[in-house]
Amino acid sequence: MTASTFDPGSYERGRKYSLDLEVPNHPEITIPVLLIRGANSGAMLVVSAAVHGDEFEGVRAIFEVVEQIDPSEMSGDLLAAPVSNPPAFWAGTRCSPLDGANLARVFPGSPDGGPTPAIAHTLAEALISKADFYLDLHSAGVACLMPTMAGYSANDPRGRDAAECFGATVIWGHPDIAPGRTISFAHERRIPWLYSEARGAGRIDPEDLRTFRQGVLNLMRHLNILPGEAVIQTPIRHRLLGDGNIEAGLTCGVEGFFMSAVELLQPVAKGQELGRTVDLHGETIETFCATDAGIVALIRQFPVVKPGDAMFVVTGTEET
Repeated sequence: MTASTFDPGSYERGRKYSLDLEVPNHPEITIPVLLIRGANSGAMLVVSAAVHGDEFEGVRAIFEVVEQIDPSEMSGDLLAAPVSNPPAFWAGTRCSPLDGANLARVFPGSPDGGPTPAIAHTLAEALISKADFYLDLHSAGVACLMPTMAGYSANDPRGRDAAECFGATVIWGHPDIAPGRTISFAHERRIPWLYSEARGAGRIDPEDLRTFRQGVLNLMRHLNILPGEAVIQTPIRHRLLGDGNIEAGLTCGVEGFFMSAVELLQPVAKGQELGRTVDLHGETIETFCATDAGIVALIRQFPVVKPGDAMFVVTGTEET
């Protein structure tokens, strides 16, 4: 089955389906797809996970939600890609081992490109373009630490409303969306969207899994695909506002051993030291300082660093 031939509407209602999408010009790659067609018509929620191969929380959340849901209770559809980037997933790496590319930077992709652009094209055309609402489940992966959160477009009230009901204690509004993302593709198609982040570290924290799983169910209730109201177990504690682009944060300039001096979600002043890199004798070779006052939204966790590695992101809040 290809992106051009896949039509979720052609499948019988009231059933669950396990499918595989072919990637054009790369027969060695197939993308697993799970489809639940509700007994009654309604909105289509599209969910993806493992766009980066070292982010696993969303994979399990999708598996558990699909297992739990009864199609007879649904008015609408759930279309999910639990492992969006199989080459990177099997390698356990952020980027693809086939071409070194970051799938979250090449959308809308190309059917005639390398493996990663071809995967992006398949996801864009076969899944995201069919969404009434799109959710991309990410986390901080192996190398970094981020808060468990839901991110949305600050310019789209549909995304903000969804973030409010997702169930994360941190939400992050972005006035601008950098190109090449899954969400930038959705944004260009005027499809409302959310993305998630979580602690990562190559492991699945039980609380993060619960938040992601409940978040998908809450969105389905928000979209009236499932009956009932969203279940919010903890209130929103932080409302962040600003650029979520990791590459726009502080990056490493020299190889070394990294030591952080701040904690996640800690308020910092402009010029405050955030951390430093030392050589193998423990001597400081690079210091990282906040370029603006704000809240720490990302910290490098893997201590061995090389030039270009993302180290910190400091963002604003709605109050500032």
